[in-house]
Amino acid sequence: MWRVGNLLTEVAVARSHPGARMPDVTGDHYFSTEPTVSAHPREVRFSVAGRDYTLASAGGVFSADRLDPGTAVLLRKAELPAIGTGGDLLDVGCGFGPISCVLATRAPAATVWAVDVNERARALAAENARRVDAADRIRAAAPDEVPADLTFTQIWSNPPIRIGKAELHELLRHWLPRLAPDGVAWLVVARHLGGDSLHRWLVDEGWQVDRHASQKGYRVLRVTR
Repeated sequence: MWRVGNLLTEVAVARSHPGARMPDVTGDHYFSTEPTVSAHPREVRFSVAGRDYTLASAGGVFSADRLDPGTAVLLRKAELPAIGTGGDLLDVGCGFGPISCVLATRAPAATVWAVDVNERARALAAENARRVDAADRIRAAAPDEVPADLTFTQIWSNPPIRIGKAELHELLRHWLPRLAPDGVAWLVVARHLGGDSLHRWLVDEGWQVDRHASQKGYRVLRVTR
């Protein structure tokens, strides 16, 4: 089992040799349950809504080297939760946790479920929860660890398009019905990866979908009942 302690040790080594080059990561998909590639830890820095974040990342997780452009568009263009937002929020396919960390810092009264099939991603999300002083409010979990009766005030996702259309539809059919009656889901999808067709599919599934924003080839979709 991959432990975040391994990452912290390797980060210390990397910092002591700042000129060292980290090799490219190949071989595993970011949606692998247990990545086998070396972690090659690193840090990802970005800013959202006037706050700077420095988060731990590692090989074998989604967009390990930077804040993914789609995630950046989502966090810039979607309506971030108000400070008084409470209840449970869900980050589907959390990766190393950038969305979860932003949600937790924006909504200190909420609990954020950072869900990912990738064990390494969950360990990183838990470490990054500590970095933003939200370890008691960000719950890094595998999908089957989320209580079945839990509903969510908000659902956020840069969904894993590359798992395939059928698998993506199954994933969304699993999580979107967990939206509270007056809740809202925010999704970002690249246009060239099927953003517009996903919009149409969601409508056919009975959801109210608005293209809230478009930027840099990405669609930000607002989904409600």
